[in-house]
Amino acid sequence: MTTPADLDTDAARLRKAMTKALAEDGVLADPAWRQAVEKVPRHAFVPGFYLPGEERDGQGLTVWEPVTAELDRDRWLAAAYADTTLITQFDGEEPDWKAPAVRHGGAPTSSGTLPSLVVRMWADADVCEGHRVLEIGTGTGYSTALACERLGSSDVTSIEVDGRRLEQAADALYSLGYTPALAVADGLYGYWPEAPFDRIVAACSFRAVPPALLAQTRPGGKILLTLSGWLYGYARVLLTVTDDGAAEGHLLPGTVSFMSARTHAAPAFGNPAHWAAGLPETRRPARHDPERITAATKEAFHLRFLAQCAVPDAQMVTLGESVHLVDVVTGSAATLTPTEGTWQVRESGPVNLWERIEQVLTAYDAAGRPGPEAFALHVHDGGQRLRHPRMPDLPLPRP
Repeated sequence: MTTPADLDTDAARLRKAMTKALAEDGVLADPAWRQAVEKVPRHAFVPGFYLPGEERDGQGLTVWEPVTAELDRDRWLAAAYADTTLITQFDGEEPDWKAPAVRHGGAPTSSGTLPSLVVRMWADADVCEGHRVLEIGTGTGYSTALACERLGSSDVTSIEVDGRRLEQAADALYSLGYTPALAVADGLYGYWPEAPFDRIVAACSFRAVPPALLAQTRPGGKILLTLSGWLYGYARVLLTVTDDGAAEGHLLPGTVSFMSARTHAAPAFGNPAHWAAGLPETRRPARHDPERITAATKEAFHLRFLAQCAVPDAQMVTLGESVHLVDVVTGSAATLTPTEGTWQVRESGPVNLWERIEQVLTAYDAAGRPGPEAFALHVHDGGQRLRHPRMPDLPLPRP
């Protein structure tokens, strides 16, 4: 029978090994963050989670297997100290971890972010002693605990839109002696009672920078957040707030994605076949193939975000060989179909969706295919524009 002492010993051993591996990968260059990772017990924040099974079910859905200490102690503890994301909730429904069930498919709505990304986010935001910090998206509370360990609980505020998630995180935090300010709140509006902040770090993504975050950041303070959208293009940006309440900053390199803030999640758009049925028979050859934004490459990841800026209300789905674009705001639609080695486009509605994306791809090629870090985001006078010296500005949707 495993005793609490045995669990603590095994967890400490695995935590030490994880810390060493992260340090060897260059993630823990700052000794203070390394010390925090060495001390905070991640397993205390994930009493249960889901891991994907090796095979999909008969309908092609991912089979999600529940993992708890009661079901398989060794698997649970090993995963808790692996550098991987642990899904803790689907479709906004809190699991019953006393009797968890296998899930088929579903949209993850809460998770324990992989430790390397947690530390990377705090480090990229240039969080240091003496900073008052707002974390958006408490999740399991592990990231919050690391911040408390580094800065002290009195300088950390963390908000979470899901009250049940926050309750579990609070229990874990308080049991370990961490006492940050916690609140159920929508990250879109920050948290005025504890403002102003020196740093704001979001563990969810937004379609555009929420104005409330600018107003709650001290001049010279920084905001690190992930921008996303309905094409599931992502980009991280580190903004510095100016004296007049505006902000500027460059996109950061890398391929990082976070779940959307729930108020910014994509709406349902119905049956793609219904949208396609309203398209004209007239078609034209595509100037760019859809694989440029759908391929599993770093460039496609980056291009999908740029394309998304051009058609911020569009969504994309592939059915069979055809790629469908649907815009529920304007009623526009487009379908790309492969025909004899080329892609043919049909479009309808007030916005020619694929044509707009093609314009961005053409400008990107002409500019020499610049990476994310070559783009700057300017937020001022109520507008938000992504800029590159050799490309037309790309506006973000209104927050």
